[in-house]
Amino acid sequence: MPELPELELLRRDLERDLVGRKIKAVEVPVAGVVKFPTKKALIAALPGTKVTEVRRRGTLVTVGLEGTHHLVFSLGERSRLRRVQAKEAAATGTALVVTFTQGGQLRLVDPKKQATAEYVTDEELLERHPELSQLGLDAADEPISWTTFGEMLLRRDGKLKSVLMDPGFLVGIGPIYSDEILFEAGLRYDRRTTGLSAQEIRRLYRAVVEIVHEAIKYGGTSLGDDGWVGPSGAPGEYQDHLAVYKRDGEMSPRARGPIVKARYGSGYTYYCEQTQV
Repeated sequence: MPELPELELLRRDLERDLVGRKIKAVEVPVAGVVKFPTKKALIAALPGTKVTEVRRRGTLVTVGLEGTHHLVFSLGERSRLRRVQAKEAAATGTALVVTFTQGGQLRLVDPKKQATAEYVTDEELLERHPELSQLGLDAADEPISWTTFGEMLLRRDGKLKSVLMDPGFLVGIGPIYSDEILFEAGLRYDRRTTGLSAQEIRRLYRAVVEIVHEAIKYGGTSLGDDGWVGPSGAPGEYQDHLAVYKRDGEMSPRARGPIVKARYGSGYTYYCEQTQV
């Protein structure tokens, strides 16, 4: 699924483009994408309502509507929210289409059928997603103090890559940005949090803040033909600035040796053997 920088970019673009628009009609071509309440109820409820806000709650994108409800999207691998004109041909995997009275459509494209849509009140949202009450620090949403970061980090005993990808510690950090953060901090993926010095914790803190904001600055990371694109279809540029992720075999930017690929959990991690300790 998209990681924090891409989700924050998505929120900003949708907020700029959708707020104030009125919904004309809703189509749900793919059975099962609506998880609450029902496909029929969602199609009946949305027409005539106006978009009042677009927020990100953790990794969920919530479109606030007049009244008390939100249209909530959870995106999976290769899922996209696209802003298109109604005449544009539907992409493979188009699962939900919201047509506005003015301004085209918002389409959820979900070829792997991993995304979900819900029509909920604030109370129902928290009931259905209790994890929202246990989210960790959000580097794109608010400034993070180094002392809070360090205190939360030291309360966890685990390998650094796993801790970075724990939403109870940091929101929205996945395989790409955890590798980039660890390279920037000069720390191995399998170092345990309890063995870090104060200087290493400070380096890790700086790396989290810098990598997330740099990735947002460059429009996110688009890898492969089906990688991240924004609502308009424009890809990001941060892939041109990646130091280690999927660059195994290439020379390290900081040493006379190659980037190494290692098995980690059900996937892989990428790091520099000489400069990450």
